[in-house]
Amino acid sequence: MDLHKIERVYTSYASVYDRIFGKVFHEGRESAIRNLNAQPKERILEVGVGTGIALPMYPRHCEIVAIDFSEGMLEIAKKRTVEHQMDHVTLHRMDAGAMDFEDNSFDTVVAAYVVTAVPDYRKVVSEMIRVCRPGGRIIMLNHFSNENKVVAAVEKVISPLTKHLGWRTDLSLDTVLEGTELHIASKQNVNPLRFWALVECVNYKNGIGVAHKNISHTSGTTVYTPSPSALAAGPTNEEALA
Repeated sequence: MDLHKIERVYTSYASVYDRIFGKVFHEGRESAIRNLNAQPKERILEVGVGTGIALPMYPRHCEIVAIDFSEGMLEIAKKRTVEHQMDHVTLHRMDAGAMDFEDNSFDTVVAAYVVTAVPDYRKVVSEMIRVCRPGGRIIMLNHFSNENKVVAAVEKVISPLTKHLGWRTDLSLDTVLEGTELHIASKQNVNPLRFWALVECVNYKNGIGVAHKNISHTSGTTVYTPSPSALAAGPTNEEALA
């Protein structure tokens, strides 16, 4: 997927996006922001803000910075911030894979329906980790490939087609997190049919915490396998309390 092609696709969606996708994705966005429990003066970055449909849901005691690469989407988002008098929100046109922000600029980074809609998810995830402070949170709301092998096979077949619409269907959560220093704090399925996952990660960069290696699932329970370096460093907070 080419960045400028994606920009053209989403700009073409801009005028109808809220009517077509607004209600379908509303539950996920609402859950993501409700579960933030954002503190006063917390700095939150929303990556891929689109039309700004989620912006009115954020508490006004936070500082919200939001970015998108689509001019058409941002124009609608700007109108929305004026309409709702959201002085706590700042909008920027920016490539999520090459952000202009300094390291550790934000307490929380939110990316809703973004990871599978960018040309290089590795760059985007790496940038989110970079601009989020150590110990901060990175929230991803996205469809990830199904754990059912049959469904996953179908998703892999149709992914080349959906790329023309602006997203892919064959990317797994394990693949997104592999090799990163993100530790999953919680994961829940949301939206109709529960095909989308709301994943909250803690940013354990700079040698703080556990590097994500792999996930195994046993009887519906998510089990996280720490790296050898993490084992040598001692137990995580969760393990120490167990």
